[in-house]
Amino acid sequence: MKKIVILGSTGSIGINVLSIIQKNPKLFKVVALSADKNIKTMIRQCEIFSPKWASLRSIKAAKELKIQLEKRNIKTQVLSGNQASCQLASLESADYVVSAIIGASGLISTLHAIKSKKTIWLANKESLVIGNHLLMKEIKANNTVLIPLDSEQNAMFQSFPINIQKNIRSINLNEYGVKSIVLTGSGGPFLKFPLRQLRDVTPYQACKHPNWIMGKKISVDSATMMNKGLEYIETKLLFNVRNVEIELVIHPESIIHSMIRYQNGSVIANLSANDIRISIAYAMFWPDKVMFNLPHLDFFELQKLSFKKPNFKKYPCLKLALHAYRSGHASIIVLNAANEVAVFEFLRSRIRFTDIHKVVESVLNMLSFSNPLDFDEILNIDRVSRVKTHEIISEFFK
Repeated sequence: MKKIVILGSTGSIGINVLSIIQKNPKLFKVVALSADKNIKTMIRQCEIFSPKWASLRSIKAAKELKIQLEKRNIKTQVLSGNQASCQLASLESADYVVSAIIGASGLISTLHAIKSKKTIWLANKESLVIGNHLLMKEIKANNTVLIPLDSEQNAMFQSFPINIQKNIRSINLNEYGVKSIVLTGSGGPFLKFPLRQLRDVTPYQACKHPNWIMGKKISVDSATMMNKGLEYIETKLLFNVRNVEIELVIHPESIIHSMIRYQNGSVIANLSANDIRISIAYAMFWPDKVMFNLPHLDFFELQKLSFKKPNFKKYPCLKLALHAYRSGHASIIVLNAANEVAVFEFLRSRIRFTDIHKVVESVLNMLSFSNPLDFDEILNIDRVSRVKTHEIISEFFK
């Protein structure tokens, strides 16, 4: 039985992980659940899965959770505060950690899971992106097994032979004949919108993804294609990609989740229905075969599979992400921090959709740091970048 801690249990990834666990109670056991402040969902999860531990980052929400669990005679112990997720990620009674906390705030808990030698199912790409080579160094030092849950990176992982999967951090893909990795993206809800209309789109429109049901932050990142820029960086790190090109392709149908192009002219593509449980289940059952019935493609119902080159005028955030990657680790941290703040302010309707890239670009132009040497420096760059982003929004985007 796999004993699991889920960080971000009330979000879309956490909920889907739990749906698989609920149908396979003899294979998985929930040891601990962690979230931000969603009391209602956490109560329901504790009722169903009876974890020994639960935590909410909000101290006020955690106090209410404790009261409500006691009323229901649920024995789950409640923790609170920013460090609670780190404690749960390090529990000796668990072997697997789902890292699904939104944004850079998931970095330190992911680091604790790595140092505790857990197998990590990673949905929080931001922790890897800003942790960068320092986090990868810890992964290698602790011989951590890390499997991505994002559909694109998980599809890449699936496409490699099992011997590559088991040694993915140390393998040179060139030596296995890989020419390039094709990273696909849907283009989000505004693929067919004229540029002039993007200025007035609403948070509701930006969160209405045509193919996937996701949280608000990642939905906006998909609409700007910042998410694809972060995945580009994630792919470089996860698969030890050096001389192998990453091709960015707009694929509106989201049926092909990635492709591996080989030097002999062949291409291996991973196709599946738009159901994140397919990626999640592959990681949860790995290296065994998935024992879970999930939706299959009906090729006779597919109308078409189409592909386009990304338009950087429509997706300037993608261009910013690629530039930040070339500029170095510090620029990536600034990019991510500024984007998280800008997206949050857009969701609050304080700035326009087209202001997101303007804010991020302004912060990147105003701040310059040496590449960090440790995790404290990463957190400091992140903090300063967020402060500067708020200042810029207050001054220029009232």
